[in-house]
Amino acid sequence: MSTTILTLPSVLFLAAHACRLGSPGGAVFWLIAGFLAVAPVPWKNWALAGLLAFGAWLWGDVTLALVQQRMALGLPWMRLAAILGAISLLSLTASLMNGHRAYANKKSGCPVQGLAFLLSVAGLAIARQKTSLDIILLDRFYPSGGWIVVILLGCYAAWTAGKMLQPGNSARWRRIIWTIFSVVFFLQLLLGQLGFERFLMTGSLHLPIPALIAAGPLYRGDGFFMLILFAVTLVLVGPAWCSHLCYIGAWDNLAATCKPRAGTLPGWTKTSRWLICLAVLAAALLLGRSGLPVSLAITVAAVFGLAGVGIMLFWSRRTGMMTHCTSYCPMGLLANIFGTINPWRIRMQSECCACGICSRYCRYGALSARDIEGRHAGLNCTLCGDCIIACPHGHLHYRFPGLSDNTARSAFIVVIVALHAIFLGVARL
Repeated sequence: MSTTILTLPSVLFLAAHACRLGSPGGAVFWLIAGFLAVAPVPWKNWALAGLLAFGAWLWGDVTLALVQQRMALGLPWMRLAAILGAISLLSLTASLMNGHRAYANKKSGCPVQGLAFLLSVAGLAIARQKTSLDIILLDRFYPSGGWIVVILLGCYAAWTAGKMLQPGNSARWRRIIWTIFSVVFFLQLLLGQLGFERFLMTGSLHLPIPALIAAGPLYRGDGFFMLILFAVTLVLVGPAWCSHLCYIGAWDNLAATCKPRAGTLPGWTKTSRWLICLAVLAAALLLGRSGLPVSLAITVAAVFGLAGVGIMLFWSRRTGMMTHCTSYCPMGLLANIFGTINPWRIRMQSECCACGICSRYCRYGALSARDIEGRHAGLNCTLCGDCIIACPHGHLHYRFPGLSDNTARSAFIVVIVALHAIFLGVARL
């Protein structure tokens, strides 16, 4: 109760400060934080400890700026410093008390949910403040409304992390949130095509084909936003972009899971995906510098994209494999290659009996008999984790240097769920 008594006035002071700055959305942000203080959610103390620590820093920064201003004008400043200093101390104390309660509740999954909340909020806030565009969609309709989206997506990330933590259900929830992301992405695209240009990132339309994440900048010489998002994902979670965040990959997943068990990929697909990737990148460079009409480039890209949809419908559904992602999409190959610089791996224990059950659930063809014999997942692995859930002996785990198996899994969930929430907020065409 004492923690709540200190938390509520702290967030109300911060809401009032946001109003003074002309940011009603920021005020709602802090009021929602106040609601968390009295809501029956077990992870709230982790979230509030982080938010109020930022609030204490914010008050300290405001205090320093106003004191320096008054001193420069020769005005009295001691009383102002004492009042704002006391408010800053209140926020800091509330943060520490929430942190103490969070630490006492650290074994129930709350740290994962709380950290997913804080990482999502921090990532979205930074993206909102550092980009020239109104990167958060609501800002385009309601100035400062982006702050409301930021904290709501943070709460969504905490809830999603709780679902992903459930070992038996994590594979199902991965597919659900992945599909949610794809639906939101394409709904915004549809609204943009219907004439609501605010739903498009730049106000102009681009084809929703993953290959264009790399080929588009090569063709145009600019437009690196989605490529930057892709690169950030590789740095943080390796090739997991392909199994959690790709807006088209979710379609391939839906097609493949029409069949209960995964099949096998023909050997020639290993060569074909390299040739397709090189051909796409080379075509982008040539078309961009040849002086040929833009309509030709658009037609080529559209045909390539439609061919990919055909592969999903007629091949992925028949084989139970993510054939578009593993055999056709250039970004899938780039994710697999450059994702190897990231230390995240699927760990196969030496006690593995090579029963092969995991390979029946791997839609990416990363657990062939040779891979299992070598006790490691193949290059196609996207860290989806379905094999971990499928293994009846518990011999498969996420691995990260210096972390135990359980901690590595929790850390992976924090990062991938936070990225999912951030992408929901910023990824648009």
